[in-house]
Amino acid sequence: MKNGEIAQRGLMLLGCGKMGSAMLEGWLARGLPAASVFVMDPHPSDWLKAQGVVLNEDLPEDPAIALIAVKPQMMASALPSLIPYGNGSTLFLSVAAGVTIAAYEKSLGEDTPVIRAMPNTPAAVGQGITAIVGNAHASAMQMDQAEDLLRAVGDVVRLEDESQMDAVTGVSGSGPAYVFHMIECLAAAGQARGLAPDLALRLAKATVAGAGALAMQAGEDPAQLRRNVTSPNGTTQAGLEVLMNEDTGLPPLMRDTVAAAADRSRELANG
Repeated sequence: MKNGEIAQRGLMLLGCGKMGSAMLEGWLARGLPAASVFVMDPHPSDWLKAQGVVLNEDLPEDPAIALIAVKPQMMASALPSLIPYGNGSTLFLSVAAGVTIAAYEKSLGEDTPVIRAMPNTPAAVGQGITAIVGNAHASAMQMDQAEDLLRAVGDVVRLEDESQMDAVTGVSGSGPAYVFHMIECLAAAGQARGLAPDLALRLAKATVAGAGALAMQAGEDPAQLRRNVTSPNGTTQAGLEVLMNEDTGLPPLMRDTVAAAADRSRELANG
């Protein structure tokens, strides 16, 4: 890690499931000393036990960051142990979906520095993207620290306002599931045209992965990349005429999909 303060003061990780483990693996690979990481997890994995972190023991007196990675339904039982760190210099960085900054301020104190983050599941392979937003007490240095920590599992973007988090949840938070379902559908469509199931799935997975990599690496935007592949009156155009139909195709379906996820995110946040 480029910030020595975290190594000196310590980092608390509350919860070390799939997301917590992915982040921890990234931090250790980037040079954060294992002895500076204090993990609280009631059911530690064998992998976690082998990392050399301080596991379920006394917490540091003044940690730089407390990263909350427990499931939202476990928050009520997990937060009380962190109350003594509220209203101080410890930054609370939350990757718990649906838990608002106001909820943390209510539990920990209104002067507590809080940053809310929304990562997504490709973080497990270092290809995630995380959106972050902080409250008024999160300093510029703390925002930088949070971004540095979260870059261990992928890209990071900063939001202007917490109200944007529901839309982020609908797009990138839930988005991997949409893409996985697209792979399922593409493979099923291939089977319907006579391909063997294994071959159809292999083609669908490689096509989606390759197109995603090209979209990330190319200097052109997705619309231009689409045009590059589409020959006039060719096969791709025939397929796109179905997919891009504004009444029955992907555009209205995707708008409704993201809206439903964003609306549900708002409902969960409001209790």
